[in-house]
Amino acid sequence: MYHQNTLDLDPDLIQLLNESRDAESDNLSRIDNNLRHNFMKVLESFRSVGISDQDFAGTTGYGYDDRGRDVTEEVYAKVFRTESALVRHQIASGTQALSLCLFGLLLPGDEILFATGKPYDTLQTVVGMDKQIPGCLTELGITWKVAPGNVHEDSTFESIANSVGSRTKVVFIQRSRGYSWQRSVSCLAVSEIAQAVKARNRDVIVMVDNCYGEFTETVEPTEVGADIAAGSLIKNPGGGIAPTGGYIVGRKDLVERIATRLTAPGIGGEIGPSLNTARLMLQGLFLAPQMVAESLSGTCVAGHVFRSLGYRVLPDAAEIPSDNVLAVMMGDEERLLTFCQGFHVASPVNALYKPVASPLPGYAHNVIMAGGTFVQGSSSELTVDAPICPPYIMYMQGGLLHHHVEVAVLSGLTALKRRNLLDP
Repeated sequence: MYHQNTLDLDPDLIQLLNESRDAESDNLSRIDNNLRHNFMKVLESFRSVGISDQDFAGTTGYGYDDRGRDVTEEVYAKVFRTESALVRHQIASGTQALSLCLFGLLLPGDEILFATGKPYDTLQTVVGMDKQIPGCLTELGITWKVAPGNVHEDSTFESIANSVGSRTKVVFIQRSRGYSWQRSVSCLAVSEIAQAVKARNRDVIVMVDNCYGEFTETVEPTEVGADIAAGSLIKNPGGGIAPTGGYIVGRKDLVERIATRLTAPGIGGEIGPSLNTARLMLQGLFLAPQMVAESLSGTCVAGHVFRSLGYRVLPDAAEIPSDNVLAVMMGDEERLLTFCQGFHVASPVNALYKPVASPLPGYAHNVIMAGGTFVQGSSSELTVDAPICPPYIMYMQGGLLHHHVEVAVLSGLTALKRRNLLDP
């Protein structure tokens, strides 16, 4: 039983959540087993690099010989089983990390093949999908196309390979469901896609948007055939405490090309002061497997609660998640906004404010973003957001503690019940 305090959570909903936790015992056990594996992988990577507290001292200016920066990148390379890594606080978001990859790898006349559907909204702007804005890839003569079919059907791997043309340079895979009603992409699917496209053209670069996917399985995309992967440190690998940053891991030659877009050709990753961020980045990575397991546990139970109430939910009962995002089809705008605002009340930060939908750079529709975090925009801490458009799907991400996920979901559902909006 939860100590309700001022949240005044509905007792019937609390009972439903307790029943859902019991019903999901097998999935919760699987998540715990994955945690043990991923924790040991991270621990052994730290030990093999030989981290010491002296490595936490930062540099300024150019950042020459910054030991903290260098060991952070070495640990990331070992965790993701790659030749090289670029991990910098100067990379402000996952979108920037992905943008650096694309601008570093592609030349005028090259083509990107999106293997898993159109990418997340903000990356569509980088590419120049709907309109050509200054600085986008299409302005440089780089083209794109989306492979046909559903990546979760075996026959689609062949159709993806058949979409590889003479100008295809990068095959792009997005693991998370993003703002779309689809299942997350497993590392097994990444492996199948990589094998299929490289059988068609061995020189094609398989690139993975790994946001929300890190540590959700016991392997990472770069262990199963991806040449390059990227993500944000204010999502899974930052463990909820990295103050900012992004990472890129993969083949050494590719990471070196990408690093020139962060700094300059001829300089690459040799400069960039850590500014005393190394400790938080490393400690966040050490905590990340536990944080992701907490998030997945909360999402697992919450998903069962929503399904029990009659909502359409992804991941559904048949999906083993490869991201820590819960998508729920709310049906109408009032129900969506009411849940998000009720959810936000259970935040540790900014709970006194009421989130409202508003325009955001890079998004096609107004978006409501709820869930107050210690690090601005840190969706790994626990947030829920949604574009305001039919069919009014809310996307819940992260959760440092599964108990917090449960309480926030109960708070949102209690708000719906009080306004007679609980039934979908």
